Amino acid sequence: MNTHAFKVGARLTYDCAHAVCKAGLGQLSVGVKQVDCGALQHFDSSALAVFLSWQRAAQKQGRVIQVCNIPAALASLAQAYGASALCFGAKAA
Repeated sequence: MNTHAFKVGARLTYDCAHAVCKAGLGQLSVGVKQVDCGALQHFDSSALAVFLSWQRAAQKQGRVIQVCNIPAALASLAQAYGASALCFGAKAA
């Protein structure tokens, strides 16, 4: 089983959200348990939908994914939508 982190690139906006989501779902399906946002610099609210999709997929598999290195501005955006725990897990709440 592959347990390395899926590394999100520098951009996660509307124009690339579908492709990034699909790539992440593929990684989750082979056992990845961590999403690393360390390189993420450009994002919009579409990023939240992607994280929700990943968390939902993990939950359906009976697993929990850990999201690390969340940019402060993305955490703030999720908090403004009331979606921190849903997007990033209970520890983000």
